[in-house]
Amino acid sequence: MISRIARTAGFAGLFAALLLTLMQSLWLTPLILQAETYETAAASTPHEHAAGEEHAHEHEAAAWEPEDGWQRVLSTTGGNLVVAVGFALMLAGLYTLRAPGRTAEGLLWGLAGYAVFTLAPTLGLPPELPGTAAADLASRQIWWIGTAASTAVALALLVFARGWPLKVAGAALLVIPHLIGAPQPPMHESLAPEALEGQFRWAAQSINVVFWLALGLASAWLFRRAPQA
Repeated sequence: MISRIARTAGFAGLFAALLLTLMQSLWLTPLILQAETYETAAASTPHEHAAGEEHAHEHEAAAWEPEDGWQRVLSTTGGNLVVAVGFALMLAGLYTLRAPGRTAEGLLWGLAGYAVFTLAPTLGLPPELPGTAAADLASRQIWWIGTAASTAVALALLVFARGWPLKVAGAALLVIPHLIGAPQPPMHESLAPEALEGQFRWAAQSINVVFWLALGLASAWLFRRAPQA
């Protein structure tokens, strides 16, 4: 069974990661590069100091980041591979508890993964372009993890639980994180134009839908065809 899970996760994750990288390169990366031009322009604006005022700060050396071209593509592919294989391991593990009767059921698992890890968290914390103001990172991470966990439990109760009390509890868990609200910055500011920000958010959502559907379909197909002990 361990071999079956590993084989399913490895091949499904590789396929989904390559597909995700291709979509990001064609759709998301151009938008990010365009947003970075606004960030660079703002950073290069000269600072004006009053007469006799000493510099109270020092400009730190910029941290290393991959250059445009093969470095960016390679680093993106590596990150996508780790994430995709991790999600595929999760799906393959769930298949051991409730094996898909047919490959098409993988699409439903993929949609559930999209709802848990993308749709629900981004309702409060939408994808952000470079140069966008954001709340404290730790607070955002805590809310993101809580929202994903709450959504996962909620979907499990709504789909698999028997009896209305548990289903009502699932519905409540689905909305509680959004009633609490995601951490927000003091002021919503973005260096990039609003139209570009809207394009980026729609592109990110669309790409994630395709990624999760592909991962769910590939993992279900591979799991059903993997040799059983």
